[in-house]
Amino acid sequence: MAAHTKRRLIKESPGDRVFNVATNLYLWIVFVLVAYPLLYVVSASFSAPSAVISGKVWLWPVEPTLNGYEAVFKNKQLVSGFANSLFYMVAGTLINLAMTVMAAFPLSRKELFGRNLFMAIFVFTMLFSGGLIPNFLLVRDLGMLDTRWAMLLPVALSVWNVIITRTYFQATIPDELYEAASMDGCNDFRFLLRMALPLSAPILAVIALYYGVGHWNSYFNALIYLKSPDLQPLQIILRNILVLNQLDPTMMQDFEALQRKQGLVDIVKYAVIVVASVPVLLIYPFVQKYFVRGIMIGAIKG
Repeated sequence: MAAHTKRRLIKESPGDRVFNVATNLYLWIVFVLVAYPLLYVVSASFSAPSAVISGKVWLWPVEPTLNGYEAVFKNKQLVSGFANSLFYMVAGTLINLAMTVMAAFPLSRKELFGRNLFMAIFVFTMLFSGGLIPNFLLVRDLGMLDTRWAMLLPVALSVWNVIITRTYFQATIPDELYEAASMDGCNDFRFLLRMALPLSAPILAVIALYYGVGHWNSYFNALIYLKSPDLQPLQIILRNILVLNQLDPTMMQDFEALQRKQGLVDIVKYAVIVVASVPVLLIYPFVQKYFVRGIMIGAIKG
């Protein structure tokens, strides 16, 4: 009887069934459109150059080989590029988190005098900026050109992340907890370290992911601020690898040699994409459980 009642309660109407089928079909189409290019890139990076250039690679690797990855890792600057990008990501994210929390927590407290004015000043910087040339002149005058600081300080704070983190503090940390801690003699800094931050792990994980991915993919700032090869991040090194592997067809008379070289260039491109994407893909599963909770709570503007 109970099973019959359960089946009757969950019985779908014809309209619901059509809607569910259409929704599932749409989601499968989106999944295929997103997943196939990724799978193709990975498969092509492990395939033989001749298979890639002839269009034989569709889904799985054809004549598997590691020639593309060997060509990538033969570049002597690749290791330093990895190390630099890792340093920029870790150090930059720590600076970003510290700056964001120190700005968002005071702005979340009603006791802060003039917090609306401070918030308006922050938002103003999102709408108006000096532009590329003034930013370059500022970095130059501060003596940060061709230093690691040029990759860290100009992007030390994101106003958007400050707004999200401030809203999370307001929605998650009750005023009663702050008042109780104050009555026990807890000052603001201690309350932030001992209570606010442990309760804010979801939003901290989310913005850390945002900042970390941004630093890992940083390209333009390194292009305009850094000259020394020893300081360049992975993205610049990978760009140089692709440029060095490009040849002018008019310089080669042997068609077969040109075809082999072009095939190697193609698989190197795919290998470069995989190499640059793997570190971020490895980090994401560790923060994914915080992602939905943190972004949903922090996105409620207040």
